[in-house]
Amino acid sequence: MISEEMATRINTQINREMYSAHFYLGLSAQAEGMNLKGVAAWFFAKYGEELTHAMKMYRYLIDQDAPVRLGEVAAPATVETEVLKMFESTLAHERAVTAAINDIVDFALSQKDHATHIFFQWFVTEQIEEEATVNDILGRVRLFGDQGQSLLMIDNELASLAKQMGSAAGTASTTSAA
Repeated sequence: MISEEMATRINTQINREMYSAHFYLGLSAQAEGMNLKGVAAWFFAKYGEELTHAMKMYRYLIDQDAPVRLGEVAAPATVETEVLKMFESTLAHERAVTAAINDIVDFALSQKDHATHIFFQWFVTEQIEEEATVNDILGRVRLFGDQGQSLLMIDNELASLAKQMGSAAGTASTTSAA
């Protein structure tokens, strides 16, 4: 069983993951309002990923016989309706999540909580991927712009990425059910 303090920290992170889901759902809705179906689909796929992250942590607490204490999820702030601003906000958000994950890992190490340390390694790796993906998208938006044909190209690319993310999520849930 993990310590009460560790359970509290993981519960807080579950809440952060739920906030992340709301953050991405809000960006998806904004993109829908801008008629950017690919951008909206990408943010919606991110919404689903964040819920999955929260549920992994939920399951970990249950498996560790630790209490799950859900908190309120704050409404995310509205981001300016420019694709560049949306992805700049996304990168800042992911960096904050990375810092929070790293804090949990640091605490696990200080407490010699090897189980939590090992469990959170998946999230550490996931955050590297999350930030790299958003940096890549930002690079494209900065290089090509977020207007006209460039925006159409980025929207189409993000639609393809969202499909891949959906396929990967389907494969992961099928594999975990086996």
